[in-house]
Amino acid sequence: MNSTKVVPNVPIKDFKRTKILATIGPSTNSYEAILSLIKSGANGIRLNFSHGNNTEREEQIKWIRKASEEFGKPIAILQDLQGPKIRLGDFEGVIPVKKNQALCFKHKTDYKRSGIIPTQYDLSKKVKRGERVFLFDGKVKTTVTSVKDGVVFVRADNDGVLLKRKGINLPDTNFSGGVITKKDREDAVFGSIHEVDYVAQSFVQSAKDIVQLRKILNSLGSKAKIVAKIETVAAINNIEEIIQESDVVMVARGDLAVETAPEVVPIEQRRIVGLCRKLAKPVIIATQMLATMTESSEPTRAEVSDVATAVIIGTDCVMLSEETASGRYPIEAVKIMKRVIKYAEKNSPVDAVFRQQPDVYSRQSAICSAVITLTEEINASAIVAETKSGATAIQIASRRPDHPIIAVTSQKIVANQLTLVYGVKSYIRPDSREAASKLANWLERNKVLKKGDIVVTASGKYPGVIGTTDTIKVRVL
Repeated sequence: MNSTKVVPNVPIKDFKRTKILATIGPSTNSYEAILSLIKSGANGIRLNFSHGNNTEREEQIKWIRKASEEFGKPIAILQDLQGPKIRLGDFEGVIPVKKNQALCFKHKTDYKRSGIIPTQYDLSKKVKRGERVFLFDGKVKTTVTSVKDGVVFVRADNDGVLLKRKGINLPDTNFSGGVITKKDREDAVFGSIHEVDYVAQSFVQSAKDIVQLRKILNSLGSKAKIVAKIETVAAINNIEEIIQESDVVMVARGDLAVETAPEVVPIEQRRIVGLCRKLAKPVIIATQMLATMTESSEPTRAEVSDVATAVIIGTDCVMLSEETASGRYPIEAVKIMKRVIKYAEKNSPVDAVFRQQPDVYSRQSAICSAVITLTEEINASAIVAETKSGATAIQIASRRPDHPIIAVTSQKIVANQLTLVYGVKSYIRPDSREAASKLANWLERNKVLKKGDIVVTASGKYPGVIGTTDTIKVRVL
């Protein structure tokens, strides 16, 4: 049995098009909680490899796959690699900081004995004089005055306090070629063994980082797609080449706001979504979407507006972090996010228009454009796309049609990966010349589609061969 043999419990016209990615943590660390997240509207589950151990991860992956089968819905598992652990180390109490005070840092030092503040990453190998170092997630801003014998000396630019293990941001520092750590490599091995669907790369600086991770995944035989997390100034400066090289892009707004400035993030978010849509790369908006729901059963009006705005500008997926990992109301957060998505999709009075960008032409993109035009002109109920790699469904989805996209594939991992793509409902079926038609018939028999519905199908002469979509058909059920 596979997860797409179970009949959906709602008509296809009622599916939400924007997807939800939920993070697992202490609040949702059980089979029942994961099943509830999926039933409430989650399409993918994020495993944050900055926390927990492999024994816990193994159990969580089993729970996710089991829940997917039970509920009859493909679910993507996203492995989020930690990247360079740029945090303060352990020390007792609180360290007060005054403006213009001199501070010094060293990798894994003993603060009580040396008076030097410990860090979990050796900053001395990367930072240079004059560069900024933001401590405690940006609350204390400092500037490097010198680096000597493994010790980084800085001057504080404002008053504040430091607590152990709080994050450090380095907006001016070049990490090129060094963002994949030993732990990331070990975690990538674990992910390949357990067949995760996506691997998210933290602190991406340039396309070279994506290339390096892809070589590692290929050497492991992993079919996981790479998610580039955009959370550094360097990533913003190299955004087009990063989007081109990656499979999916995540706007990681927390660190991005610290590394740039809060007012920069909404503009860059829109620019990235526009570029991803143009280049047919799925995009995820992440961080603090419903942050209040970590403690409260209701989101703020601003948070609701934030989610709705992400939907209106056309993101593929919105993500919950602390809300479902450690929050008090994880299931409610997913349910409210789904409500906001569906209302925005149904009632938005505007369409997002991005500045003109050069068109990207290919045979596949032309076919996908024709599918959508035909679907709109004959007011079809759905698009049914046969796809081996997922590329056809992703190309169609990048144009953000108002009609549901039903993807049929013989690859389970592709069906899982497509769950985070805008508007796509994926099904696993054997390769055949009639795969799209057979699936449409099955959906009609089970009242997901109805007699008289018109569907437009996109398929290829050679089923199961990547890149051979060349045929468009119109069917009346």
